[in-house]
Amino acid sequence: MGQLHISTDQAFVIEDGFIGWVGDVTNAPKTETIIDAKGRVCIPGFVDSHTHLIFAGARHQEFSHRMAGEAYQAGGIKSTVSATRGATDQELRENAAKLVAELHASGITHFEIKSGYGLDLETEIRSLAIASEFTEDVTFLGAHVVPEGVARADYLNLVTGPMLDQATGLAKWIDVFCDDGAFTVEESRMVLEAGIAKGLRPRMHSNQLKNIGGIALAVELECASVDHCTDLSQADIDLLAQSSTVATFVPGAEFSTRASYPDVRPVIAAGVTVAIATDCNPGSSFTTSMPFCIAVAVRELHFSVDQALWAATKGGARALENELGSLAVGSRADFALLDAKSYIDLAYRPGVPIVSATYVAGQKVFERTSN
Repeated sequence: MGQLHISTDQAFVIEDGFIGWVGDVTNAPKTETIIDAKGRVCIPGFVDSHTHLIFAGARHQEFSHRMAGEAYQAGGIKSTVSATRGATDQELRENAAKLVAELHASGITHFEIKSGYGLDLETEIRSLAIASEFTEDVTFLGAHVVPEGVARADYLNLVTGPMLDQATGLAKWIDVFCDDGAFTVEESRMVLEAGIAKGLRPRMHSNQLKNIGGIALAVELECASVDHCTDLSQADIDLLAQSSTVATFVPGAEFSTRASYPDVRPVIAAGVTVAIATDCNPGSSFTTSMPFCIAVAVRELHFSVDQALWAATKGGARALENELGSLAVGSRADFALLDAKSYIDLAYRPGVPIVSATYVAGQKVFERTSN
C-alpha cells in the first residue's frame, strides 16, 4: 500500500474545484479567498467505498439481542425490506440526506451507495434512482439475499434479467453477497457476469460469515473490490496480492455483530491494496463515522495509524477506481480539517468529534460550531 506524505506549513490553491498548486505557505500565490486552517491538521477527505444508505426503518431490537449473545445471520437483511418497500421516495430521500450529512460531519467527502433493501423490481430501481441523487458511485445490489416468498431460481432470473435491464443507466457497479446464507459462488458468478455483460463494473461482499471461495471469483472477474474479508486464507491473500482487486475492511460490522476481527497484517505484508469503509447499514454496521472505523481498525485489526488513514482515503479511492483521496496538484479539492495537532488523534481520541470542517471540490459542506 502507499505511504503518507506529511508536510507542515503548507498551502494549496483551489481552481475550479481542483488543486492547482501546492507548496510552502510563504510562496503561496495570492488568491481572492483564503481558508485559514489556524493550526489545524488538514487531511484528504475520506473516501467511503461501501455504504447502504437507501433504506427505511431500524433494527434496534436485533442489535440489542445480538449484544446479548445471539448470532448474526445474513437473513436479518430481510427485516429491513418491508419498511423500505413501504416508504415513499421522499422518506427514503430524507433518510439518505440525513446520513450523507453525517458522513460529511465525519470527514467523508466521497461515497458509494448500494441498493439491496428493496429486493423487488420497483423498490430496487427506486433505490438506485434516489442513490444517484447523492453520488455517481451507485451500486446495484439486487443480489443481497433471496426475499421471502420467492423461489431462488426465479429471483436470480429477476436480478439478472428485468432488474438488471432497468438498473443499467442508473448504476455504475454490480455487487453480490457471496457468503453463507446469501448466494453461492456459482450464483454470484451468474449475477456478476450478467452485470459485466451490461457494462457494469463488478464488486463483491464476501468472506464475512464464512469462507466459501468468493475471493477466487472476485480475482478471476477482476472485481474492483471485495468487501468484508473477515475470514481469509493464505491462498486468498496470495490471490489478492497478485491482482488489482482491493480488499476492503469494514470494522464497524465486526464491532456490531460481535464477530472476530480479521488481522490485516499478513494482508498488507503480502502487498494487497486495502481500504477501510463504514458499511453504513441499519443491521450490521449502523455508523457513518470514518474516524470510529479507523480507531477500531487500529485497535482490533492491527492497522498502524498511517496505514488506516491511507486505507480510508487513497485505499477507498482505489476501491472505486478513481483518483480521489489525496491533496496533490490535479486532485479534486476534497479535504477535512481536524481540531487536532496530529492525524494520530483519529485513533488516539476515539469517539471525540475532531473533524471541524469538511470541503468537497473546495466548497464547505460541513462546519462544526462547537464540540
